[in-house]
Amino acid sequence: MTTLSQITLDFNRKIKLSNNGGELSSDGGQLIFKEFDDKIGFSKTFDRHLVLNDSRRSPFYSNAKLFRQKIYQLLAGYSEDDSADSLIHDPVFTQVVETSKLASQPTLSRFYDRFDQNTLDQLAVANQKLLDKVHRYRKSRALIIDLDSTHVDTYGKQESSDYNAHYGTIGFHPLVAFDGATGDFLKAKLRPGNRYTSHGVADFVRPILEHYNEHFPETTPFLRGDSGFATPELYELCEKESVYYTIRLKANAVLQRMAEELHPNDSPTGKTQCYYEELPYQANSWDKSRRVAIQSVRPANDLLFTHTFIVTNLVECFSPKQLFMTYQKRGTMENYIKEAKSGFSLDQLSSHDFQVNEVRLMLSLLAYNLTNWLRTLTFPEEQKAMRIETIRTRIVKVASKLVRSGRSLYFKLSSSFVYQPGFPLHITR
Repeated sequence: MTTLSQITLDFNRKIKLSNNGGELSSDGGQLIFKEFDDKIGFSKTFDRHLVLNDSRRSPFYSNAKLFRQKIYQLLAGYSEDDSADSLIHDPVFTQVVETSKLASQPTLSRFYDRFDQNTLDQLAVANQKLLDKVHRYRKSRALIIDLDSTHVDTYGKQESSDYNAHYGTIGFHPLVAFDGATGDFLKAKLRPGNRYTSHGVADFVRPILEHYNEHFPETTPFLRGDSGFATPELYELCEKESVYYTIRLKANAVLQRMAEELHPNDSPTGKTQCYYEELPYQANSWDKSRRVAIQSVRPANDLLFTHTFIVTNLVECFSPKQLFMTYQKRGTMENYIKEAKSGFSLDQLSSHDFQVNEVRLMLSLLAYNLTNWLRTLTFPEEQKAMRIETIRTRIVKVASKLVRSGRSLYFKLSSSFVYQPGFPLHITR
């Protein structure tokens, strides 16, 4: 770590600044994450599944420790690998990573090169095992699979970077799935920037559906997606796996005509009008007719109705209005993606190598999951929706000083820490 020479401040010449205060850390709350990590077996699970192409002889840093270091740097908000050079002797980080000193930036960056597709698959398996453990603990009776795609900007000649017409920019176009009820990250796949939204979606979601049907037959899976996922392959897969779905349809001339026959564009009124209807409908590419719900809205004094369409296999006890209310809740998916980007650097994929970027994407989402499990399983009810920026301010970013004795390590937290009353000193679950 670069040593700051002593600086005297002009406003008060008695005040001197330097960073040679001894074994101090600005991230004392990481110990809370580590305690929770140990309770649910997060690091231990990934240690068992992390198998890399490692040709090093007698390495000082095991791959498990490098994985843990990267996860905890992301938790604390240090997304860049070169942050490790400043944290190398940090007393809190060395304890949570369980090493005498952290790996430097070059060592951490070379870590990604040892990944291959099999390793990524094993990380997904480990994530699913932890998801299963949390699912059993919550005793969840439903699983809401929210599908979405997002965009990651790229710069320079990055492998598989391409222009995406929908976003109007160059980058990657990853596919992601979250649990709409809990916010848990379920699965992700990095794709070239020019892939259409629904490209490969049936193959992407099939393992999720099969897994929960096999291991949690008492759980009712439910899938939601926007119009980009309106493909017959996805409908047929859900119907085959007995999974309910609501997916928005893109308007076409036939659907528009059907909706206008129900609510013609007559003289406008001084009140907003909103109607919910349903009709059987079969597109040319469909193998059968399916239930389509229609929402027709005309604002006060407007001339034309705006029609929205949803295809579903939900039973008729769900009214068209209930179907739309259920579908609209998938808006929370955007919040999960935003948090993964702003809080865990999901959109900072700067490597020239496509597979390295997929590794970075996966690690960001795993750090997201550890945070989401901590807050939803252990925080008080009124704090379960706390964002990562707030969690860092109130829990992670607390000054601590390491004091060593013959038998123990004492981390003395700041006595003037503003959020001390809400600091979770015990993880009991």
